[in-house]
Amino acid sequence: MKNRLFAMAMAIIAAVMLAFQPAQAATGYTQTKYPIVLVHGLFGFDSILGIDYWYGIPSALRSDGATVYVTQVSAANSTEVRGEQLLTQVKQILAITGASKVNLIGHSHGGPTARYVAGVAPELVASVTSVGGVNRGSDFADAVRGVLPSGSPITSAVAKVANSTLVALIQALSGNSSLPANAEAALVSLTTAGSTAFNAKFPAGVPTSGCSGGAEVVRGVRYYSWGGNKPYTNVLDPMDPVLTLSSAFFSSANDGLVSTCSMALGKVIRVDYGMNHMDEVNQTLGLVNIFETNPVQLYRQHANRLKLAGV
Repeated sequence: MKNRLFAMAMAIIAAVMLAFQPAQAATGYTQTKYPIVLVHGLFGFDSILGIDYWYGIPSALRSDGATVYVTQVSAANSTEVRGEQLLTQVKQILAITGASKVNLIGHSHGGPTARYVAGVAPELVASVTSVGGVNRGSDFADAVRGVLPSGSPITSAVAKVANSTLVALIQALSGNSSLPANAEAALVSLTTAGSTAFNAKFPAGVPTSGCSGGAEVVRGVRYYSWGGNKPYTNVLDPMDPVLTLSSAFFSSANDGLVSTCSMALGKVIRVDYGMNHMDEVNQTLGLVNIFETNPVQLYRQHANRLKLAGV
């Protein structure tokens, strides 16, 4: 009798535990039709010394069925140069997987970089998702450009130092030292003027006015965006004070480096998450806002959104 009661109790406990398992844990929750391709931002990388730029995100997506590729483009260069590098990798991914298209997800400068590929080769892209994307420039980039104007000796000197130290170190540690570096070209691309010029050539998904979203589907490509509006989110994160300082250059809501208005592209999921620019990719090392949806979960939810959209 005791054994039977014990078995019944264990069965009830197992049933209760199963009932409280989140629905998104079901196998196949993140299994999109096409591969997900992640595109890093300025001074970004794929992995350095075992630390991923997309901290914990690829493995979380793969755990429930997604095919995920993490790309590496120049840590600092123009949107067009980075876009061509990404296009080459997209073609390689399609050749490896046999897929006909990819779902591009770009963070920060990775947003416009992904948009470039969708603009020149829409037949290869099912969707573009911009996370904290610099789609209409950055007030911080404008401020830096004001201090470092085109053609000045100090601009040339600073760019040379950045290319030969910070950018070179990032690319060397990530095993991509052969990629070209051009910090000034990256800065120009991220200014309001540079973004405006880029958008004139690649307008898909960009709002025509205001800060709402733009066209959600253009030439068969779906466009999405999300981001945060809180520069300081975790007292343990060493990047939060830096982002708080850079946020002082903005006159509107921002994540420390990009305004929420600039983030808007296509279907805007939300640009008011309690996240800063680093939280959007679960950095630094997962030190994010504990009172907000975990960023890893946002990527899982979005993969499911893409799945349900048939891409």
